[in-house]
Amino acid sequence: MNEDLARALEATTLDEDLLRHYSLTLGRDDNDGSHFYLYHALALTVRDRLVAQWRDTRDTYQQKECRSINYLSLEFLMGRTLNNALLNLDLELPVRKALQSWACDLEAVEQEELDAGLGNGGLGRLAACFLDSCATLQLPVTGYGLRYQYGMFHQRIENGYQVELPDRWLRHGNPWEIECPEATRRIRFFGYSESYRDGNGDIRQRWVDTQDVLAVPYDIPIPGYRNGTVNTLRLWASQATDEFDLTEFNAGSYTDAVAAKNQAEQITMVLYPNDASEQGKSLRLRQQYFLASASLQDVLANWVATAGHDFSNFAARNGFQLNDTHPTVAIAELMRLLMDEYRVGWNEAWVITTSTMAYTNHTLLPEALEKWSVNLFGDMLPRLLEIIHEINARFLSRVADKWPGDQDRQARMSIIEEGDEPRIRMAYLGIVGSHSVNGVAALHTRLLTRGLFRDFYELTPGKFNNKTNGVTPRRWLAHCNPRLSALLDETIGRQWVTNMDQLQGLVDYADDAAFAERFMDIKQANKAALARLVETSCGVGFSTGMIFDVQVKRIHEYKRQLLNVLHVILLYSRLLHNDTAGLHPRCVLFGGKAAPGYAMAKLIIKLINNVATVINRDPRLRDWLRVVFVPDYSVTTMEVICPGTDLSEQISTAGKEASGTGNMKFMMNGAVTIGTLDGANIEIREAVGEDNFFLFGLTAEEIETRRQHYDPEGIIAVDQGLAQVMQLLESGHFNLLESGIFAPLIAAIRNPGDPWMTAADFRSYVDAQQRVDDRFTDRAVWARMSILNTACSGRFSSDRTISEYRDDIWYADKRRD
Repeated sequence: MNEDLARALEATTLDEDLLRHYSLTLGRDDNDGSHFYLYHALALTVRDRLVAQWRDTRDTYQQKECRSINYLSLEFLMGRTLNNALLNLDLELPVRKALQSWACDLEAVEQEELDAGLGNGGLGRLAACFLDSCATLQLPVTGYGLRYQYGMFHQRIENGYQVELPDRWLRHGNPWEIECPEATRRIRFFGYSESYRDGNGDIRQRWVDTQDVLAVPYDIPIPGYRNGTVNTLRLWASQATDEFDLTEFNAGSYTDAVAAKNQAEQITMVLYPNDASEQGKSLRLRQQYFLASASLQDVLANWVATAGHDFSNFAARNGFQLNDTHPTVAIAELMRLLMDEYRVGWNEAWVITTSTMAYTNHTLLPEALEKWSVNLFGDMLPRLLEIIHEINARFLSRVADKWPGDQDRQARMSIIEEGDEPRIRMAYLGIVGSHSVNGVAALHTRLLTRGLFRDFYELTPGKFNNKTNGVTPRRWLAHCNPRLSALLDETIGRQWVTNMDQLQGLVDYADDAAFAERFMDIKQANKAALARLVETSCGVGFSTGMIFDVQVKRIHEYKRQLLNVLHVILLYSRLLHNDTAGLHPRCVLFGGKAAPGYAMAKLIIKLINNVATVINRDPRLRDWLRVVFVPDYSVTTMEVICPGTDLSEQISTAGKEASGTGNMKFMMNGAVTIGTLDGANIEIREAVGEDNFFLFGLTAEEIETRRQHYDPEGIIAVDQGLAQVMQLLESGHFNLLESGIFAPLIAAIRNPGDPWMTAADFRSYVDAQQRVDDRFTDRAVWARMSILNTACSGRFSSDRTISEYRDDIWYADKRRD
């Protein structure tokens, strides 16, 4: 690194660099009391230091000829960048000192940054955690995603209902990104495929008469933890090939003149459009192909720039991880690029593709697996449809060789699902075209291989593996819980930040009364901070002496926020009857967003808010029960919620949650889990011990058996508590002026075909909640449980997960300076 770059890394120049960016880059001549420009100046000051390490990292990777991994994901829920950069660069104290001359504290400046809400929930946040771990482990991994102009919608609650507002997170620009127009790629849509003879007389295919769109890359630095490594997140923005049609404009047709530009830029306008309509489906497919094609072209162009058209060593030096089913179109696109653009034969192209592609599945819900109408796909991506048909034909020939005459199995395994409207099963394409298929928790992987993907597992069992998810301890403990972080440093040393196994050292302090007192004092301080957030956002007071019972996650029927609110209604009913025996005062916090087109999920939000309104306005309940729905749940909000939580609600129907990552964040911060044997809950319970986890509910196997004779009416009839809850719901007690609005939820609970089996688990859930009350009443007992949850959370670090990807799937080399 040259002297100029070395100087840029020095913390001692922060003051002058901050002033230079404020005065010269941004053109401000005085401190007007606003933090907006100060934030941007600080971001640029910190970015300077990142860029210096960024260049050094790229040079090192190139010199060492490391195997590069490209992580393709339609979602990256990054949250705020400033606080993460300061932590990883160890610049927080110097920055605080530099801001003193501006009469400003760091927290006030941080508030000016908008969350980069480029994801819907766990999938996108997992991708962000993975990038952090890749940089911390010094692995040459590049993230590829889309630069949505409008991220995850802002949520406002009006009369209890969710109202969606645009998230214009880029309205003031993004000081962390660097545009790279020289790496712009051209993406094709529509047109048709034709045969031709090349100069050697060989018959080839080409995609012609296309409607092209440009993909412009914006790079964001991803720093590792205090190791000098800075990796890259490259986000693609769509642009028209021409600003507008000048002929149309001169003729007075202004709308037609800019139509192509508008259509092109729609591709990355909004995160995940509602695909309930054909237009929504079309746009979502365009987004997926746009990401795949731009990213693959980028990687291939970089390869050709150094190795020419010799692809014999390409697979040894490159790999692709497909984050869920959304980017699996990359398999067909890589085949197209290799064959059509670089004239590689089918067999060689297929070996390269299957040697480089790896597919992660994130769902057990069949309806969540991408399936595209053959007609829609063929119209938009005609050349890729040809390739998929050929892949499928060759694959089914292999299936026929393995199971001669088994036509049912061939139909089950075909990438093309036949029917009145044939559809492409993109998950199947992901399996067939990859060398690795992994689930994200032990139960999830087992259910995949025994259920959804059983046929494929029987054909190629060695292709399937498990990689239990994890979360980065840098953001989800070191940053979001500085009080606990400092106590851990003092007690077991700082090494835990990059080696979470070190947390096991806390086990020796679980019965240390002095340590437990300090641990619980920190929890109380964090609860006070969460109480302030609740007061500000909801206008409801939380007492820190009460149980802070939290369920924050995407609103979905399988996550069973409905079961939680039924328990709240039961508590309400008991309190009205002065039945307080065995109860401990409780504050129940919900948060999360429902997909705009998901009516039942939005109705659950309405029910939660109506129940909360009835409870919170009753002065008789003030000291016993408080309920809130925190609006506009985000990464930044979770950074306050997570450290202040006592009880983590992970109550999905067994066999439905792939993994979960919120459960891991809460565990790291000392919350105790109440949950089913679902997803990573199973491994969390194994790690912390059954005495430190509140288990309830049917197992996945019991659920399947129970479905055959499920009788919710009979369950309600014999359970007095559930009958009281249903009577309150059905009487309209929580919707006196809104007659019948909760009828769909009531019908769902009583439905023998209820896939979530809410009534089946109700009594077990209530009993588990009673055990929570019993344990929480004894502060020493709860402190021990809380300490052990933190102590045993090491295996849920994303560093461990990424190490397993590295060793078992990627075979990637660590950077060695």
